Amino acid sequence: MSNSLKYNRINKNTNPTGRFIVFVVFTAMALLFAIGCKKEAEKDPEPTKPWNPTAYELIVPQGFPDILIPDENPMTEEGVALGRRLFYDPILSADNSQSCASCHIQSHSFAENSRFSTGVDGITGKRNAMALINAPWFRSLNWDGSAASLENQAFEPVTNPIEMHNTWPNAVEKLKAHSHYPDLFFDAFGTTDFDSTHVVKALAQFERTLISSNSKWDRYLRGEVQLSQSESRGFEVFFSEKGDCFHCHSTILFTNNEFHNNGLNSVFADSGLFNVTGNPNDIGRFRTPTLRNVVFTAPYMHDGRFETLEEVIDFYSEGLQYSPTIDPLMKNVDEGGVRLTKEEKFNLLAFIKTLTDSSFVNNPAFANPFLDD
Repeated sequence: MSNSLKYNRINKNTNPTGRFIVFVVFTAMALLFAIGCKKEAEKDPEPTKPWNPTAYELIVPQGFPDILIPDENPMTEEGVALGRRLFYDPILSADNSQSCASCHIQSHSFAENSRFSTGVDGITGKRNAMALINAPWFRSLNWDGSAASLENQAFEPVTNPIEMHNTWPNAVEKLKAHSHYPDLFFDAFGTTDFDSTHVVKALAQFERTLISSNSKWDRYLRGEVQLSQSESRGFEVFFSEKGDCFHCHSTILFTNNEFHNNGLNSVFADSGLFNVTGNPNDIGRFRTPTLRNVVFTAPYMHDGRFETLEEVIDFYSEGLQYSPTIDPLMKNVDEGGVRLTKEEKFNLLAFIKTLTDSSFVNNPAFANPFLDD
């Protein structure tokens, strides 16, 4: 012990040059640190970018129901603009080859003109892509109602192995590494540390703008045009027990947003709503699509089995098949359907065509924004 203490005293007391060098070094370091702190203090504070989004005014067309916007996702100009870019950008897919717009094409009323969609790995699905038209009034999404909201639905395609086949962490990482998206997310949501929740909120905001209300039928209701004789007779077929279309395709939306077994099969390969609820009474029940812009959304039914509207009308006229869960609204199933005459079919089709809104499929506000860059 004494030797150790002595040794220490020798180092301290018998090496004045070493002590001086240490003193100089520590003094210099202290001065440099002080100068650096002073310069740092003299810098202007880093400016904070203000976040001041502009509220988006979503106009409800005359005669349409009120729109319910989720409190947690208020619509803004910036959010809609971001959602539109994300909708058309293949960056969300695993290999940057597929976007939402790949299966929801504006010229087809945001449906797809093929029977089934093909994903990034070349795998084909088993259902036809539903049209995104008048999306603010969707009470559920997908043919089986498996998504409760636009936000909820937007989560699925990114990770679905037969669609975009990506992971959300990977998709968000790509967006954060992008030259523009961090600023766009800040403009929309006030943060550059965004996640998948912000992505689906932006997509939903854009999709809620996809409103159609300028068909010939709408203009007729506004007193701007008259229906032809054939269209008027088709209206009578549609809204009477003769055609019996109105029970499911009711209201100004031309869908009741409910689920029906409409007599497509006697045995179902796809059980529809049953896959979600597990209720045997839901086997074969699928969500009722809108008939607005239906001329653009072929092929028809959940599995795209019908290529033309004429085939659809023929099916409801004489092609219904009985199954234990068939909807009671399919009253004439024993006769195959409502048994329309050739003239009634012609007039019914004429009326259905009055639901066509060409301005919707040509609206530049809904178009691919990258074509403008």
